[in-house]
Amino acid sequence: MEDDVPRTIEGAVLSIADKADTIAGMFALGLIPSGSKDPFALRRQANGIVRTIAECKLPFRLSEIMNDARARYQETEAERKFSNADYAGSIRSFFRERLEFYLKEARGYAYDVVKAVLAAGSDDVVDAAARAEAVSKVRGSADFESISVAFKRTKNILRQSEENKRHVAGRMELSVLREDSEKELATLIPEAATVVEKLRATGDYQAALMEIAKLRPAVDKFFDKVMVMVDDDNLRANRLALLQTLIKEFSTIADFSEIVTEGKESTK
Repeated sequence: MEDDVPRTIEGAVLSIADKADTIAGMFALGLIPSGSKDPFALRRQANGIVRTIAECKLPFRLSEIMNDARARYQETEAERKFSNADYAGSIRSFFRERLEFYLKEARGYAYDVVKAVLAAGSDDVVDAAARAEAVSKVRGSADFESISVAFKRTKNILRQSEENKRHVAGRMELSVLREDSEKELATLIPEAATVVEKLRATGDYQAALMEIAKLRPAVDKFFDKVMVMVDDDNLRANRLALLQTLIKEFSTIADFSEIVTEGKESTK
């Protein structure tokens, strides 16, 4: 991990291709690192791929690299020995661990920041690193911490509703909602989502996160004034749909519920 990455794009691509070929072949044979066992140093080679992509800022997706590497073995003598194991799933988990290692050990990001970022996507190394940088810069703000607490609370409510088989409306109907605070939040979500998506599309993640944090007053007011799990089935279903929309629209950069905060959570 301390070695220099290749100095040229050609060298970087060749280095990645060589390592990907080895990993693809070994995984296809079922020789996947387990625990402390890694006789073919596949973790080290995967670390090299992740670091090279990150530091050379290459527009490669890990899944595409490894699918291409696996495809190169088609109709070869080696392929006859390959197992029928879940290659794609194993590769995905393996590289997620390597990217987590890189972001924490090489880049120094906090473990909860890394966990939050990778929960929103771990296939694009450069993008994940950019998102981790943005979350690290804004996580100390009071608004962001409050939003993180609200997301934990929201996911707890949604999880419990699923466990208790509570119906969630397929589409939130504003006309069903009763309290001014929930109507306000329902109106603000699509407006904020449009702005956040534009910022996210341009890679301005810090600005996008700060835009999400602006929802704090409306979200706080919602949880102060509204009881989600009411007896009225239709009202409850729409309130759950509102919370589900909140999570869906604003979890593309990071899963804020993974951020460690001092806030208290509730499941009302």
